[in-house]
Amino acid sequence: MSWQHKIRYLIGQPVGISLSNGQGTSGILCGVDGGKLLVIEYLYQTQFALKQYDFHMIQDVNGFPPCHNLQANYL
Repeated sequence: MSWQHKIRYLIGQPVGISLSNGQGTSGILCGVDGGKLLVIEYLYQTQFALKQYDFHMIQDVNGFPPCHNLQANYL
């Protein structure tokens, strides 16, 4: 499934975004507006920023995997 079809199921969820330039980012997918993904990203201490990524900059978008299986190992 292409990332454009996945994003409607990922709104409000933590996502990893692969950019066409080889870089990546992660945050909470807030929505889509005018051909841009809206992602809230952590900056520093209590600061967050709403960033916009044009569709042409994006190679793939994936939701984070669950971590419930890891909890037993670290408690």
